[in-house]
Amino acid sequence: METRIALIGIIVEEKDSAEKLNTILHEYGHYIVGRMGIPYHKRKISVISIVVDAPSDVISALSGKLGMIPHVSVKTVYSKVSY
Repeated sequence: METRIALIGIIVEEKDSAEKLNTILHEYGHYIVGRMGIPYHKRKISVISIVVDAPSDVISALSGKLGMIPHVSVKTVYSKVSY
């Protein structure tokens, strides 16, 4: 099955949303290549970037689940190349 590299950008505006977010990321852990989280204390938000290597439908499902969490904003950028 072909996979793509994607970058999922996440902004968490409420700490209460972090538990649900981490649960979903754990479910998709075998697709995650890397993760970086930056707490921005001045604005009381967290910015997280996730790099995944997965089939397009899996990336879409992950992004969709994350986007349905209250107080969480998600954007996904796909590579143009499939592997």
